[in-house]
Amino acid sequence: MAGRLALRSAETMAVRVFLRSTTVNLDLRRSVGESATASVPPGSIKTEADLPEVTLPTILYRWIFKGYYKRTHELQMYEKQLYGPMYKLRAGKSHKIVLNNAELLEELMRKDDKFPSRGDMTIWTEYRDMNDLGYGPATEEGEKWYKLRSVLNKRMLHPKDSVKYENVVNEVVTDFIKRICHLRKMSSSGDLVPNMSNELYRFSLEGISRILFETRIGCLENEIPAETQNFIDSIGQMLTYTMAVTILPQWTRNYLPFWRRYISGWEGIFRFACKLIDRKMEDIQKHLDAGSQEVAGQYLSYLLSSTNMSKKDVYGSVTELLLAGVDTTSNTMMWVLYLLSQNPKTQNTLYQEVNNIIKGDKIPTAEDINNMPYLKAVIKETLRMYPVVPANGRILSENDMVIGGHFFPKKTTFIMQHYAISHDGNIFPEPRLFKPERWLRDGRERPTPFGSIPFGFGVRGCVGKRIAELEMHLALARIVKLFEVKLDPNVGEIKALSRTVLVADRTVNFHLLERKHVATERCS
Repeated sequence: MAGRLALRSAETMAVRVFLRSTTVNLDLRRSVGESATASVPPGSIKTEADLPEVTLPTILYRWIFKGYYKRTHELQMYEKQLYGPMYKLRAGKSHKIVLNNAELLEELMRKDDKFPSRGDMTIWTEYRDMNDLGYGPATEEGEKWYKLRSVLNKRMLHPKDSVKYENVVNEVVTDFIKRICHLRKMSSSGDLVPNMSNELYRFSLEGISRILFETRIGCLENEIPAETQNFIDSIGQMLTYTMAVTILPQWTRNYLPFWRRYISGWEGIFRFACKLIDRKMEDIQKHLDAGSQEVAGQYLSYLLSSTNMSKKDVYGSVTELLLAGVDTTSNTMMWVLYLLSQNPKTQNTLYQEVNNIIKGDKIPTAEDINNMPYLKAVIKETLRMYPVVPANGRILSENDMVIGGHFFPKKTTFIMQHYAISHDGNIFPEPRLFKPERWLRDGRERPTPFGSIPFGFGVRGCVGKRIAELEMHLALARIVKLFEVKLDPNVGEIKALSRTVLVADRTVNFHLLERKHVATERCS
């Protein structure tokens, strides 16, 4: 009790110092560039001690005995009902502040530091430090991160830059359609595609590899090359053991196999990525030795020939971009197809839009996609219902801050519960219903943008956002134009599992019924 009173006293003193040294403006604002914050008189600002608190043993009990360890996104909803929009999660002497509210999220994001920090990434940086590999956009921090992102953003984040990859993406989509046609023919019904999650993963990995490495790696071939398959297995192995090595104390590494398997996964990932990067460096050097003043190429050529990035920083950055680009596209596309199969009217509306824009044998372009607002809304609504990353973090690395009328000192860690926020019925009426119309610019009131930010916000937002959207839009347009999507009735009810990202709890098979009047690009 005495300790709690001492903590409250210390926090109160910190608030007073903060208020004396800072002009606190907490008026409710909706003007451009300003946060939406609650109107709180400075004298009534509260401290962390005033928040509801949940302890780690309680969380562990819910994970283990209530079965939430596989459904942490649903745990967000449960705890929001218990503790409200903002509460404190205490683990021993440390604690984190959990945000479950769009207005609080917006307030935090609008007040972000110049060099935002997502939190402790030691679990990823340890392997890099052991092998003298550079950090990337997910692991670097501070001013070094800011300079790195400035380089990586070019030729990727701006819409005009992403359009340059249109032909590259369509090339991969075409091969994916051929792969789908092959699988349909191999099935007994002539239209079944088994394990669609795996096929979409192969498509996504091939697509992002084609952009980042400027080469094909064979994911869409009937027989995947051994090196590529090892790379795929290594990614899966690293992700599988990430949670175990995060939770277990370091002394267990010499006795339990999880750390060795985790490191082995990283070794396979970097071995493959570094080999392709080295191959491109050799190719660039040959052109320079031959007297070429400019090196033709795309993203990797730009990083290697037009920037001052070191070789090890290129290794780190490209590898992280690769990992971030696979699950974003593949999982979202799986959920899109599932939701369309469960909502035939929505699927038909989407088909009519696509068919009106893409005539005959035309391959859709990025410009065509801009004329398909419903297709974009379908993707956006899917990301609302199944955000790729259900939760994210922020550390106040530079300044003290007032959020939701509570004072938080520098170094405070926040957990942003995106799943709970995007399922808030006050923002999204009937939040469990798939309603792409929510996002249409047709005169209706649209939800607050902070109700669903699957790619993040501000300078720390996803660098590959535009590429991921381009891949999903072009692929979905082609699939819907060619096929009617139906869930295999043998699959049963699909639920989401939390495995860092949201995945299906079972193997998902689809019947893709070829649309009879399609004139050219057909499986038959």
